[in-house]
Amino acid sequence: MVNSPNSKPTARLEARISPEIKALCQQAAALEGRTLTDFIISTVQTAAYQVIEQHKTLKLNAEDSQAFVNSLLNPPEPNTALKSAALRYQNTFGNGSQN
Repeated sequence: MVNSPNSKPTARLEARISPEIKALCQQAAALEGRTLTDFIISTVQTAAYQVIEQHKTLKLNAEDSQAFVNSLLNPPEPNTALKSAALRYQNTFGNGSQN
């Protein structure tokens, strides 16, 4: 089969579902005046975007938010491990100034 110049490549997705779930989806699609395929694709795409957005967004409770802001405004003194890491970095990459 040859794709026409205006057609987009497609990928196939198959899933086995119970007859009850299929009937439920068909009913929902019919209520929206859409095909079952269109309903499923749209619903899954929306859910996928929501899951991705939830994982990209950091949500803190009030206590954690306050601790975060406090650590930015009043950073602790560097400990031995951080000083050692900074020294190793400077020895490896220099001090960052261009001479």
